Amino acid sequence: MHTDYHRHEASTTMSNPFTTSHSPFIIAGPCSIESEAQFTSVTRRLAAIAEVDMIRCGIWKPRTRPGGFQGMGVDAFPVIDSAVRRLADEGLTHLPPFCCEVATPMHVEQCLRHGIGTVWIGARTTGNPFMVDELANALRGTALAVMVKNPSSPDIKLWLGAVERLRAAGVESLAAVHRGFAQYGERTYRNAPLWELPIEFKRSCPDIPLFCDPSHITGRRDLVRHIAQTALDLHFDGLMVEVHPEPTQALTDPDQQLSPALFAQMLDQLKRRSHDENPDGLTLLRSRIDSVDGELLRLLAQRMDLARDIAAVKRQHNMAVFQPQRWNAVLSSKLEQARHLGLDEEFVKALFEKIHSESIRLQQGEI
Repeated sequence: MHTDYHRHEASTTMSNPFTTSHSPFIIAGPCSIESEAQFTSVTRRLAAIAEVDMIRCGIWKPRTRPGGFQGMGVDAFPVIDSAVRRLADEGLTHLPPFCCEVATPMHVEQCLRHGIGTVWIGARTTGNPFMVDELANALRGTALAVMVKNPSSPDIKLWLGAVERLRAAGVESLAAVHRGFAQYGERTYRNAPLWELPIEFKRSCPDIPLFCDPSHITGRRDLVRHIAQTALDLHFDGLMVEVHPEPTQALTDPDQQLSPALFAQMLDQLKRRSHDENPDGLTLLRSRIDSVDGELLRLLAQRMDLARDIAAVKRQHNMAVFQPQRWNAVLSSKLEQARHLGLDEEFVKALFEKIHSESIRLQQGEI
């Protein structure tokens, strides 16, 4: 089926769709295609927003439990065709390209057949190396652009592994999407952001654009702008936001989708940060930080030398390596000191727990 959106088709000459003249790269659209009226309405309104670079269109929707709406499947493609023709009749002939999630080789085949040029691999699939291998083989030799969402579990190696499998299959246009991580007991967000993990991903793969999906992180439309702004503050390259013409009536994820009006308002309110690496005054401050960091490392080395000396005394007196009362007293003292210095107590607690763990490890090797 070839229709009016030929420019979305994957071909051997397709350029990288993640290249844009502005920043950030914006992807928006409904969680799922539900009907022609719904998809036509949201596409019309998103096409009117100059900053939108790509429109997401959920065709296959994995559900945690059976019984819910799982997307229209292949029946969504005629809906896309009809929406594009209707909008062309209205004079909208230059729509942003479409993208959708794929989880099986059949999904890849259908996207190629119907002219979807960009796909993403969802969190559940990224966490399954067998499925990623199958998708990589299905993508081999195609020019499809691929976005890789982080796995549901906070495992950076699974995320990097999925990217490595796709690269090995010859996928050239790649991007990563941070959509948060499932954590038992999480209350504020649907999926905990755990910003240190996407930051580590970006450090490991600086050449791959990193986008943020604030909709799936928050699970709540009232928090989407906050997470989107945090992502931009952390130098993310783009955003993927769920937008529905009538969010409360959505068949999937109604609580996290924005209306087109609210989405446009959010874009207006977001602060774009400079990417200048060396503005005036920053070089000196960074030099001072480097000096402090060097001193921290020298002090840590001294502390570990003292831990080895302590191990020798404990060995001489046949003492256990771990002394709970001493550790509790040390930690309480450091937290009290942290409060007086205006430091975050959770940060200091985590830091000293790590230092103590390394000290125990060294002492065990000495005794």
